[in-house]
Amino acid sequence: MTRQIRFNAFDMNCVAHQSSGLWRHPDDQAHRYTDLEYWTGLAKLLESGTFDGIFIADVLGTYDVYGGTNEAAIRHGAQVPVGDPLMLVSAMALVTEHLGFGVTAGTAYEHPYPFARRMSTLDHLTKGRVGWNVVTGYLPSAARNMGHDDQLEHDDRYDHADEYLEVLYKLWEGSWEDDAVVRDRERGVYTEPSKVHEIGHKGTHFTVPGIHISEPSPQRTPVLYQAGASPRGIAFAAANAEAIFVAAHSKDVLKKTVSRIRDALEAAGRDRYAARIYTLLTIITDETSEKAQAKLEEYLSYASEEGALVFMSGWMGVDLSKYDLDEPVGNVESNAIKSVVSNFQESAAAGDEWTVRDIGRHGAIGGLGPYIVGSGAEIADQLQEWVEETDVDGFNLAYVVTPGTFEDVVRYVIPELRARGAYPESYAEGTLRNKLHGRGDRLPEEHLGASFRVRPSGVVAG
Repeated sequence: MTRQIRFNAFDMNCVAHQSSGLWRHPDDQAHRYTDLEYWTGLAKLLESGTFDGIFIADVLGTYDVYGGTNEAAIRHGAQVPVGDPLMLVSAMALVTEHLGFGVTAGTAYEHPYPFARRMSTLDHLTKGRVGWNVVTGYLPSAARNMGHDDQLEHDDRYDHADEYLEVLYKLWEGSWEDDAVVRDRERGVYTEPSKVHEIGHKGTHFTVPGIHISEPSPQRTPVLYQAGASPRGIAFAAANAEAIFVAAHSKDVLKKTVSRIRDALEAAGRDRYAARIYTLLTIITDETSEKAQAKLEEYLSYASEEGALVFMSGWMGVDLSKYDLDEPVGNVESNAIKSVVSNFQESAAAGDEWTVRDIGRHGAIGGLGPYIVGSGAEIADQLQEWVEETDVDGFNLAYVVTPGTFEDVVRYVIPELRARGAYPESYAEGTLRNKLHGRGDRLPEEHLGASFRVRPSGVVAG
């Protein structure tokens, strides 16, 4: 059977998300990020294209590594100004029936107890269509604004996140029994107190003695997303993630990354395909190859290489303004997103040495991921090749201009994929978890979080 390709839309509550300088293009509507109508319109468009969901990124600081200041980031609108991603979800859920919502929130600067309630609330309001992109943070500016000198070291952030997830699993899975809410009007009992349990957590970073103050939502634990391809990031994802986002500029690098992740899933006692893997990609398409190429040339005339280097400096944790533009990136140690550095290193090892100029040029459209150009049929050919050669499940689609890039994918690419039997015609029923995996609304028994599930006796398994 032809393998089904899956799409996510990659966006952010800001002006310039991945493609630097394109906010200046006359067709770009990113400046409407403060309007609910922009988000509800985008949600309806994506659902018409049977996208799995919209994945909304977030940061809590500015990109100030480049040049040692945030002036360039502010000038280029590079993910600043930026709004809260969670505030967008309810409105988009109201105008859609199936689209999923993956929202980014960090483990470093918000206590898990109130965060658990916010996510349970969204899971209720969306009827089980919310997911959480678990990030540990990477911008030093965010750490400073939260009262720290700097962020924790890369692997230490994941150790901290392990306990964060443990608290959440106990709250979401282990506090309320399935039949705790009885709504018994005759007895005047809304919830049976004996079926609601304190979690009694006392750990290295958090002390949470009490109950989860929200009743169980359709999924209890939202679908867990994770992005990161460092060894520690892969280990964390193998234990927790149900959808994993990666980025690679070549099929060879992507194939190795996907294989490492699937091996890690298996080593963690899960199926190799227990998590959907999406790779970052930007598509530039039109009704003919020539028109698509002309569209690319027009986009490039608006692109900002300096804006791209602002992003890359933040993602790599390296001030690229100190490098000559034609200098190879070489071997760099990073305390930010280590997978970014390893991605460039692997490309160099394959004989494709990256210079600072290359990073700015390639990153100006699509950010950390590649972009492909062509007619709908040509794009479909390339997508199928990537899936067949790398074993990736689908693509996390960034935009050049919004919503135009997504409109083009829906208009030109998806019909071609459907004609080949390579793209869903409709959504599965149920929650986001069931739509992604077809195994029901709750975490599967082999998932780490399920070990914290409360049993009818009132004893938490974990």
